[in-house]
Amino acid sequence: MSWSRELEELRQREAMADQMGGEAKVSRQHGRGKMDARARLAALCDEGSFREIGKIAGHGHYDENGDLTGVTPAPFLFGKATVNGRPVVATADDFTIRGGAADAGISRKMVQAEKMAHELKLPLIRMIDGTGGGGSVKTLEQIGATYIPAVPGWGDVVENLDTVPVVALALGPTAGLGAARTVASHYSIMVRGLSQIFAAGPAVVDGLGASYKSADDHQQAKEDLGGSDIHTRNGVVDDEVASEAEAFARARHFLSFMPEHVGQLARRADSHDQVDRREEALLSLVPREDKQVYSMRRAMDMILDKGTVFEIGKNWGRAAITALARLDGYPVAVIASDPSYLGGSWEAKTSEKVERFVKLADQFRLPIVHLVDNPGFMIGREAEMAGTIRYGVQAMNAIYKATVPLASIVMRRAYGIAGSAMSNAERFQYRYCWPSGDWGSLPIAGGLEVAYKSDIEASDDPAATLAEIKARLDKVTSPFRSAERYNVEDIIDPRDTRPLLCEFAELAWRSLSSEA
Repeated sequence: MSWSRELEELRQREAMADQMGGEAKVSRQHGRGKMDARARLAALCDEGSFREIGKIAGHGHYDENGDLTGVTPAPFLFGKATVNGRPVVATADDFTIRGGAADAGISRKMVQAEKMAHELKLPLIRMIDGTGGGGSVKTLEQIGATYIPAVPGWGDVVENLDTVPVVALALGPTAGLGAARTVASHYSIMVRGLSQIFAAGPAVVDGLGASYKSADDHQQAKEDLGGSDIHTRNGVVDDEVASEAEAFARARHFLSFMPEHVGQLARRADSHDQVDRREEALLSLVPREDKQVYSMRRAMDMILDKGTVFEIGKNWGRAAITALARLDGYPVAVIASDPSYLGGSWEAKTSEKVERFVKLADQFRLPIVHLVDNPGFMIGREAEMAGTIRYGVQAMNAIYKATVPLASIVMRRAYGIAGSAMSNAERFQYRYCWPSGDWGSLPIAGGLEVAYKSDIEASDDPAATLAEIKARLDKVTSPFRSAERYNVEDIIDPRDTRPLLCEFAELAWRSLSSEA
């Protein structure tokens, strides 16, 4: 006797699961410009690689004879797949089934996905849409009681943050636990106009939108409360994209820089860029006028492997650029001052961004390259109100705690405590300075008139005296004077920056390989 009858039922149940929330709800999902959960998994993962786990989990419906009449699938899909040829755990919320809210008992499926990631040391991708596994008021009636809130499996979420790369894609209105799962990641993305994130559930959004007259207005209410314009500029989410397809591409790109787990090294890629490439434009990149700005992103494109710069968090903490990139194919984490925003001064959000990025680099053993043009911490009442010094010191502490190799290139300014946070001064300084370097405990221009106030006031020609003092100090502040005292290690031709950093990358990865 065979088991063909049972296999027939299995196929029947699988076919029911493929229907998700039903034709009408799936059509409504598509009508909102959103892909359904199964289409998302197919688009994100390598073609044909997704193997679903727990596909037939859900709620069966039976007639009076106990025969199956239908299935409401679990609103959460997960399985093993490959991305860029490497194994991952891929998950997706199904908004077509009760807005992605977890039905009783089905939360175990989500917990198992989290456990699979850290126990088997596989990168985890969460595609979140709705409450992302949170409960609903209807569920309480089904249970017959309320309960003190607890999040099943949150310990596994924390374990994953310590163990494997975690990517979160917010692909719709995401509230409560869904919002928490988005933030509990190493890299997160929102789709502009499609994704919103709320700490509370839909009732708050509905309340905000009560004064709006149309569905379009209600959508605007959601954007006003938790759209990507808000959360990719306050640091809750790293990046915003224009489409789901772009979100999938960025998730795949981020993972290409990462190892599969902590303790494994990331992979070197083939490089078709010349190690000894010397860009003539670097020689005149930094203006002689100290208040003129220049494009640090242009500098990065000339120094790093062509086409490899993957910027993270572009819209927040903007005085520092943070990016993953490659040097001679080796993956590196790059921090770069942006003189076009606040002159490159670190304020609270920039410091928070740098701290988080340095911790990411150290956790996944990526060497750090720091391109420095930092006039110090932002000053003024607003900066003090934001607690800039606390966040700045936390960023500096992260740099001092990091154990991966770090190379700094001082391109122009390095002033005060923020300037000293370019590297850990207690370790070997793998550092090069450009002839345009300008450093000190504070900018000379800002303190000159105070320091020499009596001399200037006693002069018959204060303007001439001030100019004479400035001319003397200009010689004292020459970077070559610092090099005489070995206060800086090497002053280089800016065109040599790429070859020297490629050499650093090779030595850094040689050192990291000895840890494995």
